[in-house]
Amino acid sequence: MDKSSKTIIDTLTGSFLLSTPKMPDPRFAEQVIYICSHGHEGAVGIAVNKPNIQLTLDEVLVSNGLPVPENLTGTIYTGGPVEPNAAFILYQSDYVTEQHIEVSSTVYLSRNTQILEDIAHGCGPEKFLFAIGYAGWGPGQLEQELLSQGWLTIPAEDSIIFDVPDDEKWKRAAAIYGIDISTFQDCIGNA
Repeated sequence: MDKSSKTIIDTLTGSFLLSTPKMPDPRFAEQVIYICSHGHEGAVGIAVNKPNIQLTLDEVLVSNGLPVPENLTGTIYTGGPVEPNAAFILYQSDYVTEQHIEVSSTVYLSRNTQILEDIAHGCGPEKFLFAIGYAGWGPGQLEQELLSQGWLTIPAEDSIIFDVPDDEKWKRAAAIYGIDISTFQDCIGNA
């Protein structure tokens, strides 16, 4: 691998993938994917703007024998089509736990059930995103999809993950960088 390929791989962890209007896979239309890991083995990301309408966080807590805090406002997200029964939690790094992946200096990813228990008892992370499933790419697959212009990569913003309403995340993430994503197809060209 040459040095330029390594630089690209290193920079995608902690970035957003925004699907463009040219996205050929309808499962990813208007999606914001937060890339949690990207390297020679492939990539893993969590969709941060696709609420799961069939399951609530209250139901997850109750099914695990945990109390439901009164002020809980957590949505469950469909993180992607891979392992649709696996749970993942993205959370701000001011909450400390073992067994996590540091995606950025401010956001961690974990499957540690202790986080869910702490959320239920009111001592978990203040800001978190609970997702079922993830988006995954094999070696070189994401790079090929980037060449086909189905995705746009931009630096991630924590506020998009945790604070922006889901139906606004796709456009607002692009707008931070001066991009009107709904008309992005008009700007794409081939050299």
